[in-house]
Formats: sequence, C-alpha cells, structure tokens
Amino acid sequence: MSAPVEAIPKDMHTVTPHLVCDGAAAAIEFYKRAFNAVEAARMQTPDGKIMHAMVRIGDSNVMLVDEFPDYGSVGPKKLNGSPVTLHVYVPNVDQVFAQAVAAGATVKMPVENQFWGDRYGQVIDPFGHHWSLATHVKDMTPEEMKEAMASMKPECGPQS
Repeated sequence: MSAPVEAIPKDMHTVTPHLVCDGAAAAIEFYKRAFNAVEAARMQTPDGKIMHAMVRIGDSNVMLVDEFPDYGSVGPKKLNGSPVTLHVYVPNVDQVFAQAVAAGATVKMPVENQFWGDRYGQVIDPFGHHWSLATHVKDMTPEEMKEAMASMKPECGPQS
C-alpha cells in the first residue's frame, strides 16, 4: 500500500508567488545573481519558452512562466506596472540590495531604517516586478511603531 499523497508538498509553503516574465529564462539568471536564487525546476515548450519554472530564494519558492499573450498571460511591463511587491527578509539588507542593483535592478526606494523596526528598501527587477528587501533590526511594540510613525516627516516612509 502506498503512502498518502501530501496535500501541500513538503518543500512548499501555503502561498507561492507565480511570476509572468517577458523572458523567464533571463529572469531566472537575474534572480540567481540578485538574490542567490537556486533553480529548482524548468519545463520548456518545444520552441524553448518556459511553461513552468521554479527558483528557491532563501526558504521560499517562486514560480515563473514566460509570457503567453494568447492565453492572457503577460508580465508587468505589458500591463504598465504591477501593484504587487514581493517582500524578502534577508540577514543583510544593504548587501542584498547592492547585489540586486549590481545585477540590474532599479532602485525604487533606498535602504533606510524604518519606523516599524526594519532596515528596508525597494527595487524593481528588469522584468517589472517590485521587490522589497528588509532586515529586522529592532523589535517594537505597536505603540512604539505608532509613536515613531507620528513623529515622521510627511515625505518620509515607504513609497508604493
């Protein structure tokens, strides 16, 4: 008798982002350089387009696919941007942020200490996906965060 199939595979989390990229193979290489991603899977169509791929960044998986416009599958550049930001906690945000920029990401928000206790910044990858990068540097109570936020200048804080 075979073992029961797990509803959620052991190496997966409950929520996994699935990115559409104009050039998924190039995106995989970018994520390797920018975020030390490890390629976990790749399935290609006969003409070489990626119909499914997965990379692992830290302890999390990110799925990728090439654009397939005939099926309504297009990336953020064709949609004129994305309202979604992928958030990544890392041990050294300054190092990973610099690494992502060196790999080709565009700075959206420079790394700074934030009122909620994280050192935090945002980049946009060459495929139009937004990434926020953070290192938690200070545990704060909700009251301390509220007080710190109230003392901010109006032009400070995360930008969307």
